[in-house]
Amino acid sequence: MKITDIRLEHRETVLDPPCYAAWDPEPRTRFAATIVRVETDEGVAGVGSGDTMAGFHEHRDLFLGTDPLATEVQVRRIESVGFHAGRFWPLEAAIWDIVGQVAGLPVATLFGGVTDRLPVYASWCSEQAPGRRAEDAHRLVEQGIRAVKIRAHPRRLRQGVAAVAAVREAVGDRLDIMVDLNQAWRMAGDVTEPLELADVRRVVRRLAEYDVAWVEEPLPYADADGHRLLRADNPGLRIAAGEMLDSLPQTLALLEADALDVYQADVVLALGMTRARQLAEAARARHRRFTPHTWTNGLGLLANLHVAAGVGAGPYLEFPDDPAGGWTPERRDFLLAEPLRPDADGMLVVPDAPGLGAVLA
Repeated sequence: MKITDIRLEHRETVLDPPCYAAWDPEPRTRFAATIVRVETDEGVAGVGSGDTMAGFHEHRDLFLGTDPLATEVQVRRIESVGFHAGRFWPLEAAIWDIVGQVAGLPVATLFGGVTDRLPVYASWCSEQAPGRRAEDAHRLVEQGIRAVKIRAHPRRLRQGVAAVAAVREAVGDRLDIMVDLNQAWRMAGDVTEPLELADVRRVVRRLAEYDVAWVEEPLPYADADGHRLLRADNPGLRIAAGEMLDSLPQTLALLEADALDVYQADVVLALGMTRARQLAEAARARHRRFTPHTWTNGLGLLANLHVAAGVGAGPYLEFPDDPAGGWTPERRDFLLAEPLRPDADGMLVVPDAPGLGAVLA
């Protein structure tokens, strides 16, 4: 089998009203996504999405005429290009979509087949008043959701902690609570000063009083000592990070340094599907967790779902959904014919179709 063409399709949807993401300096009024479509000489085509694929056209010819089933060679080829250009991991997702179709199996099965469904946590993006978050938490429990992630903006920590307190008081132990400080990276042009380590230690200690499951992205990725200090300060509270760390050696170095409890590399933004599987297995060998970041679109969420189910990630899979902030499955999954949704038990089920199982709109 040979790759005969790689086409990029750019789509966009208008967000009216806007989406208010805590990490975004400006409300989002539009949501763009790029579909990567890989075609072969045997009529099998695969699709992927996630990163923008900006600059890929200059390197497209490197993949034409090559075998999509030689997945490790393709991953190495993408890595070689990534050194000079961008993160082209949606191409790998499209390649695995082809492999699954040829094999007649879901990609999750090819990645290990540990499970065919995962419980999700609702990943909120916006900052809301504590009372509103208490109401939202009740609705999640009624929907069968078992966990939620709350944003705490570094410059408005009192509001974030108050939202955590309100959710815990409203639903007790019926929801696990995660908290994201979004301190490890910035949106383009955002030069906001990060919290100092002393302030981070103070807020994490405060959050520990509410029995949160983990605190996410509290420090820059390179600060292994700082992450270890946070864990030592708060036994039993997990520290999570790595969603955008695009180097497997650097990620494994954090594992060697025992810096984190939860590793979160996104398979279509940061590390790719194959390398994320390697990270997941290495983390499991040390009794650490892998559960990927999934904030792209429905097709990107599908790729992360397949890898996560294949390796048995957990305990939850991130499910971006925050109607209060203007983010819904319909908006997130505008590329798909139908949005992805958890079932009545709060589980996101892997499509049983061969490949990724994506049906595009």
